[in-house]
Amino acid sequence: MRRLLPYLRPYRKECVVSPLFKLFEALLELAVPLVMAAIIDNGIRTGDSGYVARMGLLLAGLGLMGFVAAATAQYFAAKAAVGFATRLRSEMFGRIQRFAYADLDCQGAPTLINRMTTDINQVQTGLNMALRLLLRSPFVVFGAMIMAFVVDARAALVFVALIPVLGAAVGGIMRLTLPRHKKTQAQLDRVLMRTRENLTGVRVLRAFNKQQSEIQAFDADNEALCGMQLEVGRLGALSNPLTYVLVNLALAALLYSGALRVEAGALTQGAVVALVNYLSQILVELVKLANLIVTITKALACAARIEGTLALEPSMEAPAQPQAPAAAPETVRFEHVSARYHEGGEAALEDVSFTARRGQTIGVIGGTGAGKTTLVNLIPRFYDVSAGRVLVDGTDVRQWDPKALRARIGVVPQRAALFAGTIRDNLRWGKRDATDEELWQALKTAQAEQTVLAKPGGLDEPVRQGGRNFSGGQRQRLTIARALTRQPEILILDDSASALDYATDAALRKALRELPGGVTVFVVSQRVSAIRHADLILALDDGRLAGMGTHEELLRDCAVYREICQSQSAGEVA
Repeated sequence: MRRLLPYLRPYRKECVVSPLFKLFEALLELAVPLVMAAIIDNGIRTGDSGYVARMGLLLAGLGLMGFVAAATAQYFAAKAAVGFATRLRSEMFGRIQRFAYADLDCQGAPTLINRMTTDINQVQTGLNMALRLLLRSPFVVFGAMIMAFVVDARAALVFVALIPVLGAAVGGIMRLTLPRHKKTQAQLDRVLMRTRENLTGVRVLRAFNKQQSEIQAFDADNEALCGMQLEVGRLGALSNPLTYVLVNLALAALLYSGALRVEAGALTQGAVVALVNYLSQILVELVKLANLIVTITKALACAARIEGTLALEPSMEAPAQPQAPAAAPETVRFEHVSARYHEGGEAALEDVSFTARRGQTIGVIGGTGAGKTTLVNLIPRFYDVSAGRVLVDGTDVRQWDPKALRARIGVVPQRAALFAGTIRDNLRWGKRDATDEELWQALKTAQAEQTVLAKPGGLDEPVRQGGRNFSGGQRQRLTIARALTRQPEILILDDSASALDYATDAALRKALRELPGGVTVFVVSQRVSAIRHADLILALDDGRLAGMGTHEELLRDCAVYREICQSQSAGEVA
């Protein structure tokens, strides 16, 4: 929790005021049995109705002040808890935005989503209850015992004997349940992760007819969660009955001894009623305290996971003093570059060197897992190299300010990602102040102009989450248009035309070759036809550069490239 406390500092006033008002409410509550005793002893027994009425008004006043104090405490507790959770959520979202691709790969989207939602909500609930009850409940318990001594010291000995026994019983149950709560929360994470994977991959599941096996796997995880919750529930269920049994035994002892002393004239009836009320207050507060401990335990387990995520430093940081780009004829240069995704993992790229000059089209081809996507992801520094250097405009990408570097690069990833909003909103991700003319020019180049014109809303046509109301090819063309809107110096197309028909693909390639301003284009593709006219083709094989040159040169000199061509079409070789 130490790392999370700074996010609570702006709410120090609320964290003090809320418990104070709860303590004030507790003081009023502790005064009620004394007023009741006075009504019985001085009003009802003597038949003084005026006294009873005055004391009844006093009770009503105590109740009203207690209500105001409780409402005020709740307001400040809620303000602190909600504000703390909001700041924490914002900090975590900002931290996630700073994570490198490798960090995101390591953490996983389901885990980060759980931290941002379920865990922070649980911490918010725990903080809210702690501010209201963590001081109040023990204060009432020990205050009731002290007030019992004020009423009658001899009868209060029952309280002295009861409270340690109750504390030991509740503490023992909590000691058994705390570690089980942590295991239950971890199992809940697994259930949520499986649920998310199934919802995001529902089309794949149905295509492979795997619904039944996934249902069985989910049922296994869910049953494990149920078993853990039942085990914790059984242990927790002992708390209330055990507390009630002990308190009722003490109540029976108190009533028996009190009745004897009332009959002997050593104790008044009102005093007995006051003592019973104090005993009931202890019972209620101990039950609240037991539930509070469970809630706080869950909150602390969630806080530890949040703290673990916040403790992760991004593996890729911007340089303290970024270098200005040098004047260089080449746009991109790889110098003996090797890359691996995880420490100790296999190399995704190994000793790759090439130069891409301004205005050239660079084709990247190779089999699955050859390292094509890894290669282009190193240019905008989505990952860092493990050896060698990647230079953009003559400067190592590790010496660039990441924002300045990526502002020069337009990236179209393998998976076409559109965001909820309108077509115009999505295109302006590339350039916030882009004019309609610039948007239409980008759409025309990306072969998406007719797609937008066919929509009733045009540029203002709504886009559902993930672009579900567009086909795969339409999404790809719109994402290409989004990258072109920013008018990049380097354009990376990572297998981003796989859903296009050959005619549209050919028209797109032609439009890209005619881009003004000397744009360097990297085209990653499985199709030889998509890269055969490139100025330079990189043929990758198992992370190594198997060949480099034009289509004709590679057909003559590179067996890997020749094999790819032959596997796709005999006509490619001719």
